[in-house]
Amino acid sequence: MVRWGRGGSEGGACPPAAHPPPGGDASVAMVTRCPVWGHPDLSLNSQRLSLLLLLLLLPGPQPALGMEDDASFPHLGESSQPPPRACPPRCSCPRPDTVDCDGLDLRVFPDNITRAAQHLSLQNNQLQELPYNELSRLSGLRTLNLHNNLISSEGLPDEAFESLTQLQHIYVAHNKLSVAPQFLPRSLRVADLAANEVTEIFPLTFGEKPALRSVYLHNNQLSNAGLPPDAFRGSEAVATLSLSSNQLSYVPPSLPPSLERLHLQNNLISKVPRGALSRQTHLRELYLQHNQLTDSGLDATTFSKLHRLEYLDLSHNQLAAVPAGLPRTLAVLHLGRNRIRWVEAARLGGLRGLRYLLLQHNQLGATGLPAGALRPLRGLHTLHLYGNRLDRVPQALPRRLRALVLPHNRVAALGARDLTSTPRLAELNLAYNCLASARVHLRAFRRLRALRSLDLAGNQLTQLPSGLPAGLHTLRLQRNQLRTLEPEPLAGLHQLQELSLAHNRLRVGGIGPGTWHELQALQVRGRLVGHTIHRAAPSPLCLLAQLLPWKALKC
Repeated sequence: MVRWGRGGSEGGACPPAAHPPPGGDASVAMVTRCPVWGHPDLSLNSQRLSLLLLLLLLPGPQPALGMEDDASFPHLGESSQPPPRACPPRCSCPRPDTVDCDGLDLRVFPDNITRAAQHLSLQNNQLQELPYNELSRLSGLRTLNLHNNLISSEGLPDEAFESLTQLQHIYVAHNKLSVAPQFLPRSLRVADLAANEVTEIFPLTFGEKPALRSVYLHNNQLSNAGLPPDAFRGSEAVATLSLSSNQLSYVPPSLPPSLERLHLQNNLISKVPRGALSRQTHLRELYLQHNQLTDSGLDATTFSKLHRLEYLDLSHNQLAAVPAGLPRTLAVLHLGRNRIRWVEAARLGGLRGLRYLLLQHNQLGATGLPAGALRPLRGLHTLHLYGNRLDRVPQALPRRLRALVLPHNRVAALGARDLTSTPRLAELNLAYNCLASARVHLRAFRRLRALRSLDLAGNQLTQLPSGLPAGLHTLRLQRNQLRTLEPEPLAGLHQLQELSLAHNRLRVGGIGPGTWHELQALQVRGRLVGHTIHRAAPSPLCLLAQLLPWKALKC
């Protein structure tokens, strides 16, 4: 019952219609039939106004099921889009936890980096200092890249990294640090301080880091005095340590026993103290090239404990002999550019797994490599003897040898049996020796059925060698004294693809008929590289024009 105030009688109410319209509301019927305020002659407009007021008082439609409980549904005045993430100006933030400000010429550390950042790159800028108050906010950082800036030790507070308790990777290479940070977080895994001016590190720079795996300190100014004896105490997982291109005079003691790769090249190292490498039983690669090592700086125990060593580089030192006590596990031994005059067979006898032996640019003479000295190296694949003083091919070489590199020696002859011990040889390089045709035996190459590359450039040959293996792919004879080319030495070389004859003394009349007939796969190497000779070979004159760059011939 709706009361409308004073009606026809005080306090009276208008009774509902006896029969409301079908499907209609009794309230609507009451409004249309009952006079209001005692005025039976109510105008049509007044009636319509009353109807409108009544409709406004009626309950509205119910909301759809569940809509009133949907927290994601926007309320009045709110946007359905998430609020934008904060990102420093000009930087990019590809993920909520990543801020990349690489190469923006920044001179000041950004002050609005989100606290949620886990990976921050500021490399290739002009930063000179790291403000502690800004770094301390970023306690969730896992990666901090400051590579290639102008940060000095004065601009790096001692407490700079105290709050970064989750930091795993820090890159501060190519800056201006004169000393390493005194403290780096215990959570660290990779630390790169290369290419600075560091002269000193501290016990807690890299010590007490149980997860630390890789440390890069190359291209600094570290001397042995700048490395404390406990530099890696408590860091028993370090696998890679690079100290190359510093000023070390001896191999530092107390290196991590977990090391697998140790880079010490380009220092001033003249000795390896006894026991310095006795605990590194996991070491696989050791780089000591470009130092000042002499025979007295090593002893029989220097490498004896390195039971997993596979790669040893001692090149560019001052060694006069092959070191003693080499590990049996070696696969690569690099002794090039020393002063070695003689190879003692006993010092190589146990290296049955050695694959590559590099002895180039030493002082090995006629007696420097005794016959059979290398025969125990049963697995040897490649032997480099470039730039020595050998006057003949070493005798009794390992049978499995695949590559023999002997250029720039004094080899003057090849006998019938000089190469018979190496039937699997695929590459033979005798370039720039003293070989003359008269001293190359007709059967010198007969046993080399696997030979694919033969380099005889820069000798004194006047004619092609005989008995060349049928499987040859490459034959280099440039810079000799060849005057003639006859078909017999080239007969059967169906697989020959490269023949280099430039800078000889060939003339048109010196090329015999049919010389090129069987060389169907040949690609001439001379002035025109890559020209293929087909079955219908060009005339000798055309070939000569291609082979002799100093001769202007026309075909």
